[in-house]
Amino acid sequence: MTTCKKAIPNPARRRVLGTLVGVAPALLSGRSHASDAWPSRPIRIIVPFAPGGGSDVSARVLAELFASDLKQSVVVENKPGAGSVVGVSAAAQSRDGHTLLMASNSTVINPVLRPPVPYDVERDFEAVGMVSAQPLVLVVPESSSTRSVDDLVGRARTRPGQLSAGNSGSGTLAHLTTVLFEMKVGVDLTPVPYKGESALMPDLMAGRVDLGFLNLPSVIPHIRAGRLRALAVSSPQPIVDLPGVPTFRALNLPELEVQGWAALLAPKGTIPVAGLERLQALLRQALQSDVVRTRFAALSVQPVLATRAETAAALRDEAARWSTVIKTRGIKAAD
Repeated sequence: MTTCKKAIPNPARRRVLGTLVGVAPALLSGRSHASDAWPSRPIRIIVPFAPGGGSDVSARVLAELFASDLKQSVVVENKPGAGSVVGVSAAAQSRDGHTLLMASNSTVINPVLRPPVPYDVERDFEAVGMVSAQPLVLVVPESSSTRSVDDLVGRARTRPGQLSAGNSGSGTLAHLTTVLFEMKVGVDLTPVPYKGESALMPDLMAGRVDLGFLNLPSVIPHIRAGRLRALAVSSPQPIVDLPGVPTFRALNLPELEVQGWAALLAPKGTIPVAGLERLQALLRQALQSDVVRTRFAALSVQPVLATRAETAAALRDEAARWSTVIKTRGIKAAD
């Protein structure tokens, strides 16, 4: 489509979140004495969300595999609250040398969305590696006359502010992606925030809401059942379960290549470098295992391998992108 000027995509984001990235072979070779000395006690992985979500399930799968190799128990501790600020802050303040954080998009979004927060991602954390990525799908009700992104943009331009865009809450990734869509194609939509996707879904399927960006696993059953129509997907490659649905990149909108991601971080300076490298190597091995691939496939997420440096670069890039969107539109958190 030709409705917006094509931007040069950031290579760090495309490289890390777009495909599986190999880890330097040196990390898989011999371990130092410092690495062997760590860990000396049980490890905990803080998940800043309630049990049962994608981050929680991913953390528990990894914990089980890590424990087997590290010969220490690895426990998952859920610390939800304030859109993940409670859990991330607890991890940042931990100095026991045996705490990890399962970070997500909200980890880098909240410092701009909910200032002030008691942590700084670059100051307080260092990367272990990426874990997974999951795209969003732009959908409309099946009853809608809109058949493509071009159709949607055309309707929105002739009816500025009249099309309603449902989202799972102000400041969520779905909401920010909708705003980014507006900015890149030059349209004005009316946001309709809900308390989560489950609350939005009935109104979207019934046509009381015109469109929405939703997580892949949430929409696939409704697309198959003929209740929703997918117009585009935000993943780098087409989705097998959505045949014929184009990526935004294929529509000349690479800026809309958005992924909901998870990454493993450690409080800065608390784990020896050799220990971090050992964790990175174990993470790589786990993400390539049949166990993880099977569990992740059930969650409709893709394992993502990346070095510590690549992960840190991806987080900086994500923070910069969403900071621009939030500040440009003056977006505030709902709570």
